[in-house]
Amino acid sequence: MRDLLKMPAVRIAEAVKKGEVEPTEVVDAFAERIKEVEPKVKAFVTTTLERAYEDAKNLGGEGKLAGVPVAVKDNILTYGVRTTCSSKMLENFVAPYDATAWERLKREGALLVGKTNLDEFAMGSSTEYSYFGPTKNPWDLERVPGGSSGGSAAAVAALMSPVALGSDTGGSIRQPAAFCGVVGLKPTYGRVSRYGLVAFASSLDQIGPITRYTEDAALLLEVMSGKDPKDSTSADRPVPPFSEEVKKPLGKVKVGVPREIFELGLGEDVKKLFERWLEELKAQGVEVETVELPHLKYAIPVYYVVATSEASSNLARYDGVRYGYRTPRYRDLREMYKRTRAEGFGPEVKRRIMLGTFALSTGYYDAYYLKAKKVQRLIYEDFLKVFQRVDAVLTPTTPTPAFRFGEKLENPVDMYLSDIFTVSVNLATVPAVSVPIGLTENKLPVGGQIIGRPWDETTVLKLAYLWEQISNFPSRVPEL
Repeated sequence: MRDLLKMPAVRIAEAVKKGEVEPTEVVDAFAERIKEVEPKVKAFVTTTLERAYEDAKNLGGEGKLAGVPVAVKDNILTYGVRTTCSSKMLENFVAPYDATAWERLKREGALLVGKTNLDEFAMGSSTEYSYFGPTKNPWDLERVPGGSSGGSAAAVAALMSPVALGSDTGGSIRQPAAFCGVVGLKPTYGRVSRYGLVAFASSLDQIGPITRYTEDAALLLEVMSGKDPKDSTSADRPVPPFSEEVKKPLGKVKVGVPREIFELGLGEDVKKLFERWLEELKAQGVEVETVELPHLKYAIPVYYVVATSEASSNLARYDGVRYGYRTPRYRDLREMYKRTRAEGFGPEVKRRIMLGTFALSTGYYDAYYLKAKKVQRLIYEDFLKVFQRVDAVLTPTTPTPAFRFGEKLENPVDMYLSDIFTVSVNLATVPAVSVPIGLTENKLPVGGQIIGRPWDETTVLKLAYLWEQISNFPSRVPEL
């Protein structure tokens, strides 16, 4: 039974379809693991193991994900199950429908084992801003798992689920994947429907997979992708058979390393592992050259103007009138609004609402939001120019390994800088994957980021798969 815990999702589905293992046995194995390590890690807000077991009993044994347990970030709607966004505001909200991404996985036989913890409304880089308390990094329980999809990354790293869904607005899949030593993929904007994803910054948000194996990430992306009539921002583009493409020979490939990354606070331990990663890829025939992304240094300020502006607009709907928390103490409508939002939102959400409202206010819109959108366009054009010369861009995923709890809470800007290599990808709307590239001397995972051309997840995944074959990174698991 414990062999199932380390098995790729694609192999689990094959075993179920061949009748080598019952779907209920798969659920039992992961339920036992969750019971064993969840009290230490606290990756889940809600577990749905009884429901998973019932669904497993009724499973026909068909589908690309037959019998595969999936953990879903708690800002992605799952019908009949609490979807809290790790906020007091939505503490008791039960989803009235399924998000398209989850619905497509479920249709292929996936089983929901639980909803995972996150920074409140996906705003944070450490999962410390969750109303339900922080998730812990399975590699070191005194350190953060990253954020905002920290619960999903920790659940996969701790073998509580073979795969998970996260959402990525500025690195919220890739940064926790790097901190937890797993694979995290952010697709091209529009590749996966956002219908049923609770909005943070609508022009940047994207749902993506967190897995231990590259092939699993490719399969989840293949199943979730495609035009959705319920989401006007989803793209009507053909979906390649990613799970087959990923295993094909890579052929001749050239990658670029931005000169600017070494000027942006890169830690020594990460730099050492990143340079070793480049050397090992070169030994496999990958051509590496230095490239320039001159506007990369502006990515953090641009991101925090654009993202907070959209957040302040999106979060206006939580007013205590239609759904969610409502303060019990108020005299009139105005006071009800004020008290509800003051009591229902945590400190980071309030900070971002205020930042965004200020950036959009009369007299400041042109100076901040409009200027940020213009620089965002320049960042996008920088990437397009580089992609005329190279097939992919490589950077570290984060400037440092996972930090300790409380280390950055007093300095929000320092916390924001942990996303310095990831936010540019969302601003440019391109795909990227984080893969484990090694462990520091004190056994903390470090991630390397592979960034691809728009709609070219295939090359990104092939490079990740090549690295997986060289390094065998899925064999490294934390001891809990």
